[in-house]
Amino acid sequence: MSMSLNQGKAQQQASLSVMKMAVGNAKQQGEAVRELISSSNVKALQQAAQPHLGGNIDLKL
Repeated sequence: MSMSLNQGKAQQQASLSVMKMAVGNAKQQGEAVRELISSSNVKALQQAAQPHLGGNIDLKL
């Protein structure tokens, strides 16, 4: 019984640790987005929102 309780506690601690890491990553991403928005660099903001645009040039001959 005590082994299963200890195993449950270990799983709970591991889950909590992973959740804390995810929250930390989300905070970092939020700060980066806030910094990008606060900067008046509209082109960089557009590139971040749609990175696939502007990478190719279509030519017709």
